[in-house]
Amino acid sequence: MEHPEWFQRALAIPFDEATVEVEGTDVHYLDWGALGKPGLVLVHGGAAHAHWWAFLAPFFTTDFHVVALDLSGHGDSGRRDRYSHDLWSEEILAVAADAGFPGAPVVVGHSLGGLVTINTAALHGDRMAGAVIVDSPVRRPDPESETGARGRAFRSPGTYPTLEKALDHFRLIPPQPCDNEYIVEYVGRRSLHEVSDGWTWKFDPHLFTHTLVPMNEQLASVATRVALFRGEHSVVVPPDTAEYMYELMGRSSPVISIPDAHHHLILDQPLAFVAALRTLLADWHHSEPISAAD
Repeated sequence: MEHPEWFQRALAIPFDEATVEVEGTDVHYLDWGALGKPGLVLVHGGAAHAHWWAFLAPFFTTDFHVVALDLSGHGDSGRRDRYSHDLWSEEILAVAADAGFPGAPVVVGHSLGGLVTINTAALHGDRMAGAVIVDSPVRRPDPESETGARGRAFRSPGTYPTLEKALDHFRLIPPQPCDNEYIVEYVGRRSLHEVSDGWTWKFDPHLFTHTLVPMNEQLASVATRVALFRGEHSVVVPPDTAEYMYELMGRSSPVISIPDAHHHLILDQPLAFVAALRTLLADWHHSEPISAAD
């Protein structure tokens, strides 16, 4: 499968790997160095992993020290008996502290990762320089109906005799078109690990059991800079959901639609996403964060 030059260049940029223990569980993360620069933490979606960001993170290293973590129950991090947004928020902060950022980081989260980012900003906004929500739904009146459906889709992972056979079964949830098959293959290959009877998915199928909670109050109480990115054709954050989230954010935060993108916009329109996020982050240096008193 042919890979474009930009993709090959990005993946050729070296990164370190590290773990930090949070509440008895090892949390794994990728680290693109650049010590002394402001921190940028990238958080993947449900049943995904840190490598969903590996071909994007190098585009931000000129200005940021970038890390991407595997939330517990995902990727190469450990599993828990029970998961929660609060615990995942603690993991984000622990990774940021372990990475040695000089100050509070900006946190960018896609899908489930965006919901965890909202929660982190609501509970610990004073420890963040900004929160970027990437196609994560907060709906009226049931913000998690689509996420619940996706959770059910992930609860019965199969085991396959070979890695290639397993990759044949890799699907984006919710389903969507994606012309960048080389990216889908890249993240799919790193979604699997070998077990005694073949190959299966790295995520814990029980991770959605206790984590489908409304986020309306959390988004309304975020006390830091916040922005929403969505795919123009997203079924997860359609225009009415984006408008409701804009209301909750006080009608003062950017809502940015990536053209010709769906829910997994970091896969189907990666360079458009990079350009939009770099522009936003550059502008945020000249803006004031929301305060709890506003």
